[in-house]
Amino acid sequence: MTAEIDHALLEPGEKRLEDYRPDRGRYWRDHGVMAVGLMALAGGGLWLIGSPYPAIGSLGAILAVAVRALYLAPETLAMHWVLTDRRVILPGGQRAIMLMELQTVRPLLGDVQLITRSGDKHLMKHLPDAAGVVKRILDARDRRAKRRD
Repeated sequence: MTAEIDHALLEPGEKRLEDYRPDRGRYWRDHGVMAVGLMALAGGGLWLIGSPYPAIGSLGAILAVAVRALYLAPETLAMHWVLTDRRVILPGGQRAIMLMELQTVRPLLGDVQLITRSGDKHLMKHLPDAAGVVKRILDARDRRAKRRD
């Protein structure tokens, strides 16, 4: 599990606005959609090349996604992002993105993609309300920009 982000990691005077964690139901739904898509792709590909075993390929795709989901679930579901009045603290608390460095904040297939002015990309995965998170991050960035003017 990732280290919990505590108040000691906050800078003096920094205010914690919100915490974000992946949603367990969303995590499993995302993997279910991935499994169905890969099942169709694997079965269709094998059918197109004339393989007598397209059903086995489809089953293999589903099992591969299931194993991946089970393996990554503890790590992914333990992720924790913190929005403060100055930055977004990334999982583990070792790195952060200053709000004024954010160039793009957008929903990406139900997740939230953060892109900095230098081109670094970060993904906040499996959130229950990606559009709401985008709005709150952009609002915090806009408030920060007004304070700096």
